[in-house]
Amino acid sequence: MKKLDTCPVCQSENILVTMDVKDYFLSQEHFSIWKCQDCDLLFTNPRPENEYLAKYYDSPDYLSHDTKDNGAIGKLYFFLREINIKRKYKIISALHDTGKILDIGCGTGELLNYFQNRKWECFGIEPNASARNFAKSHYQLRVEEEQNLQNLPVASFDIISMWHVLEHVPDVNERMQVAKRILHDNGYFIIALPNPISPDAMHYQEYWAGLDVPRHLSHFSPKAFKKLAKLHGLQIINILPLKMDAYYVSLLSERYKKTSLPLMRAFLSGYRSNRSASKSGNYSSLIYVLKKM
Repeated sequence: MKKLDTCPVCQSENILVTMDVKDYFLSQEHFSIWKCQDCDLLFTNPRPENEYLAKYYDSPDYLSHDTKDNGAIGKLYFFLREINIKRKYKIISALHDTGKILDIGCGTGELLNYFQNRKWECFGIEPNASARNFAKSHYQLRVEEEQNLQNLPVASFDIISMWHVLEHVPDVNERMQVAKRILHDNGYFIIALPNPISPDAMHYQEYWAGLDVPRHLSHFSPKAFKKLAKLHGLQIINILPLKMDAYYVSLLSERYKKTSLPLMRAFLSGYRSNRSASKSGNYSSLIYVLKKM
């Protein structure tokens, strides 16, 4: 494990441990979450060394790498994924009618395939070999390994998207710098993140599935993400909700708590979270739309 003595974003030494969280999904190990008092970032600390992170994804139940909708959770995930794909397309096509899109962390490629079928020029980055190979063989997409991100040409994409990916990245500042470099001057950078100050996060606390330690290394509140964007010369032009995430994350959280009637409890939790967030803006997951300053 690697212990951080400073904030991984702003390098402040003003950091404090805030919570102990268990990896309910896979390893059952415990991890601490720390908070930077200067930039508001929450981060997993200590965290696995980069070369050992892959083992924490090594499960047939890690659904973004899977191609089968087995089980109730799997069926719900794939149902919501289809809804979200259409919503994501609507958001992006309002920014650009068509163009060149890069989806970083594209998984098995369903989103890019949706764009490809609508005449977009599509590229993907995916670290998981089986997911990457499925996207290439099943959808004939151009999907490359993560290290190839550094080799992409300057200002070459109209849209760069990272849907629930940045929280997994060991070096957040490097990823933001690379994305800004390869983004067209008139392009848009779209990042979706779980929101650790959402009503469902506050309700479930250490059981909140959006923490997903140690796969999630950073946990961005809106305040923390705004500071990150400013640090890298990026302007947030819109913040949008992913309302369906409240229901899915609540269901996982109920399973982690081992409650009775988890489906009913999750539905009520998701509904209450979205109702509260309609006033505060703190939805379970938020989409940030950015441009270069």
